Amino acid sequence: MKRAILHIFALTAAAVIAAPAAAQTWPQRPISLIVPFAAGGGTDAFARPLAQQLDNQLGMRVIVDNRAGAGGNTGAAAAARAEPDGYTF
Repeated sequence: MKRAILHIFALTAAAVIAAPAAAQTWPQRPISLIVPFAAGGGTDAFARPLAQQLDNQLGMRVIVDNRAGAGGNTGAAAAARAEPDGYTF
């Protein structure tokens, strides 16, 4: 009996604590899509229609950011240094 009351109390406390936590709507600002190769190449030709489709579905601008150089390492480094906020891919 004591254990059942403890479980009910724990579930009630968890529900009360979790109630104020509301999910934010995403995205709230433009999204950056880093392409680690030069504009006009095959990768860019794939990224631009993808960005346009995401624009339409998300209702927020998706910006294609070409970072060519060092065999893709420049773009990969830029993505690694980006703030981990979910707005840079």
